[in-house]
Amino acid sequence: MQEEQHDNLHVESTTADGHETQNELDIVNEAVEAIESLNAEVSEDATIEESHDIPMKDYEALDMDKLVLELEHLVSDDKVMAIRNHVEEIKQAFLSKYNHFIDEKREEFLHENPNSIEEFEYHFPLKTKFDSLYNNYKNKKNTHFKSLESALKDNLQKRLAIIEELKTLVNPSENIKDALKHFNDLRERWKNAGPIPKDKYNHVWNNYHFHVENFYDILHLDREARDLDFKHNLDQKLKIIARAKDLLNEHDVFKAFRELQSLHKIWKEEIGPVSRDHREEIWNQFSEITKQMHDKRESMFGQMREIEQQNLDKKNEIIAKIEAIATEKVEVHTGWQAQINKIEALREEFFSTGKVPAEVNEQTWNDFKTAVRNFNAHKNSFYKDIKKEQQANLDKKNALVARARELQESEDFAATTPIMKQIQEEWKKIGHVPKKFSDSVWAEFKEACNHYFDRLHAVRNQNEEVEIVAFDNKKEYLEKIKEFEFTGNHKADLDAIKAHIETWKGFGKVPFARRHIEGKFNKVLDALFEKLSSSKKEAEMMRFNNRIEQLGTDTRKIDSEKIFIQRKIEEVQNEIFQLENNIQFFANAKNDNPMVIEVKKNIERHKEELATWKEKLKQLRNM
Repeated sequence: MQEEQHDNLHVESTTADGHETQNELDIVNEAVEAIESLNAEVSEDATIEESHDIPMKDYEALDMDKLVLELEHLVSDDKVMAIRNHVEEIKQAFLSKYNHFIDEKREEFLHENPNSIEEFEYHFPLKTKFDSLYNNYKNKKNTHFKSLESALKDNLQKRLAIIEELKTLVNPSENIKDALKHFNDLRERWKNAGPIPKDKYNHVWNNYHFHVENFYDILHLDREARDLDFKHNLDQKLKIIARAKDLLNEHDVFKAFRELQSLHKIWKEEIGPVSRDHREEIWNQFSEITKQMHDKRESMFGQMREIEQQNLDKKNEIIAKIEAIATEKVEVHTGWQAQINKIEALREEFFSTGKVPAEVNEQTWNDFKTAVRNFNAHKNSFYKDIKKEQQANLDKKNALVARARELQESEDFAATTPIMKQIQEEWKKIGHVPKKFSDSVWAEFKEACNHYFDRLHAVRNQNEEVEIVAFDNKKEYLEKIKEFEFTGNHKADLDAIKAHIETWKGFGKVPFARRHIEGKFNKVLDALFEKLSSSKKEAEMMRFNNRIEQLGTDTRKIDSEKIFIQRKIEEVQNEIFQLENNIQFFANAKNDNPMVIEVKKNIERHKEELATWKEKLKQLRNM
């Protein structure tokens, strides 16, 4: 085509009559060459063009699980060239995240096993699945290339053979109608000949077009047929120009550019030449539209680069925040947990931020990994000390587990129960243990404690039934003792009261919630002793003996009673001491002095009271 060849000719700078300058033509040529270069690639493998139908996602913003799902979906399509750019983007995003993930796991391993000689290994099922999918894609791609390579060679030979046949048509002695029929047949065969290697595309097409032009040059012998074909070709190219103009208003610039590629291909490969009068004019129109579309596309690329720059700025800010957090001094576990949450949020924000300019992508990624690695090193240093403390806590808890197991079969519930409760309190005060032992050591401790207290509750339930019977008996007996009447014989009445006390004791313990009945019985006894004509000390000691026997083996209450009596003894001794000091003021007074007599009586009364308290203390100590 003369019109396409024209744009490669050298044209002088514009003159006063308005012709385009060389610079303007260079810009136009640049736009056309961009189209032709892309068409040459598409012509080699038609499946490349189909990749435009698959939207390119921001794969870098997806996590590894979603990346594998995307890869699985794409690889299920056999059109490997249509998905190749997508697959490579996914591969780059996945491996970046995976390598970062493995680096962190390796650091954790080295932190937990600082003296280990074994090699670090980490099985990540998602990576296995990714490798399987990617290998499947590579196998499909290799098979496709082998098949394509053979087809491209065959198609190249077909097209070269067509060109050779075209050469034979340029023979003035041949019948024009037969030649024209043969020519149209060759054009149809050319159209259906299939793709050829892209590095041969322009050369073969130019060669083909040169001989097509030569054929048209000899059609002057049949001007009418030539002019009809020129007119038809002109109409087709004008339609292409009209459609190209409409594409300038298309909202989706990239979609419009792809359609413009197709229009160029049709113009170049499917439509023949037009008359020389129109060739330069219509080609210039089409080229100018191509330039405008190319400019719009470049503008869109510029906007995308601005967005990538904004993403770079945002990622650099995130990296700076991580670096700042890594230098903060934290000395408690809760503080580190808060820091870890901050870093995790910043990592998510980094990954969800879009692409950055390709020339700084690797550097940005390395800066990010370094910042996170520094934070982890700082964190691991803290938890190295925590690990020692947790191991000590584990040793303490294991000791409590052993102690609980020793006591879990004990039959001495009165002595063992306080010890088991104390063990449980000590457990609560011990801090964290290594996570991998936390559940197991707790399960062992819980099992031993539950075993003991289940046995304790079973015994208590049995005792409670007996205690309810004792309560019912005591309730009935209480009404009976209220009807007791004195005979007037001191010894007989005293023995009767003692017998009532022994009978009451014989009924046994009552439920804790119903122990109020003991108080009622004591009140009845107090009333009886008040009426009994016996010594006050004897009555008081009988009441005391009955009360302390109700304390049973409760050492806490017995100790409390001892302390109370000791204080009473001190108080009475102090009273006696004070009274004996006071009587010294009456040394010269007569013995029948009323005040002297009253003081002496008080001293004797307090001495009797002191003797009673001492007797009570003696009995408590003998228990």
